Amino acid sequence: MTLSEGNQSSTLTFTLLGFSEYPEFWLPLFLVFLSIYTVTVVGNLGMIIIIKVNSKLHTIMYFFLSHLSFVDFCYSTIVTSKLLENLVVEDRTISFSGCITQFCFTCSFGVTETFMLAAMAYDRFVAVCNPLLYSTTMSQKLCALLVGGSYTWGVVCSLTLTYFLLTLSYCKSSIINHFICNYSVIISVSCSDPYITQMVCFIFAIFNEVSSLMIFLMSYILIFITVIPSASGHQKTFSTCASHLTAITIFHGTILFLFYVPNTKTSQLIIIVASVFCTVVIPMLNPSIYSLRNKEVKNTFKKLGVTKLICYSIQYSLTYFIFQKNCLL
Repeated sequence: MTLSEGNQSSTLTFTLLGFSEYPEFWLPLFLVFLSIYTVTVVGNLGMIIIIKVNSKLHTIMYFFLSHLSFVDFCYSTIVTSKLLENLVVEDRTISFSGCITQFCFTCSFGVTETFMLAAMAYDRFVAVCNPLLYSTTMSQKLCALLVGGSYTWGVVCSLTLTYFLLTLSYCKSSIINHFICNYSVIISVSCSDPYITQMVCFIFAIFNEVSSLMIFLMSYILIFITVIPSASGHQKTFSTCASHLTAITIFHGTILFLFYVPNTKTSQLIIIVASVFCTVVIPMLNPSIYSLRNKEVKNTFKKLGVTKLICYSIQYSLTYFIFQKNCLL
């Protein structure tokens, strides 16, 4: 039974199965995900606060990092809040509008992070290969354009794909074998032919992944070509780029893994675990990857104090959590 276009959004509900097949693990998983989310909130919002209060961190690299932390915080909150809820309540339903809204936000922030990391790769290329022209090349205007372009393209991709999802018809009370409303699982419960919608999604996914990886690869190939003749520059260069290389490798490695895993019943658990790593774990890792090597970050963290930093982070996270929770209702 399909729903008409007029009443589709008001009556249609989805059931997110997630980890419902493993009831013995609900409590341990809830505690693990809650711990990860707490670290994510404190880590990412803490980085934003630290960068804001320490004038020595008002650099281009940390300008990008503050936005990356904001994107990671928003991305994690949208996904983890519903995941935690579904681990403690019996009613795992989500309205059609809530599911579409969750996809819209996660898609937007996911694409934004992809190109934010690419912009940071270009920043490292300019810093290593053209250090004398760095401040001129990486002007405030260009940095603002790179960050604004990442957000804008994320919104464009999200709204475009959301529009094509809304053109499909859906069966009433469909079951989604996942913990998140992503593109593939929403299409899987559609009652109409999703061929055009799938092709649009495929084109966007390939373009985003290939273009961002090309920027990343070209930047680091040129960096390595520049530093190879200078043995003394190796250590400094790797120290500068190691954090970013690590973040990009983890992020794109997980995405490419999800691309190549066949979407079958036997591989569904693998897909869910990989999705958890991509949407829940990676946002937690990024702050530690970028901050462990920086003395200024550590010193500012000590000056602010753990308690104050946690209080600020919780205050900001609760405000955003209430906002996005209202969107998913």
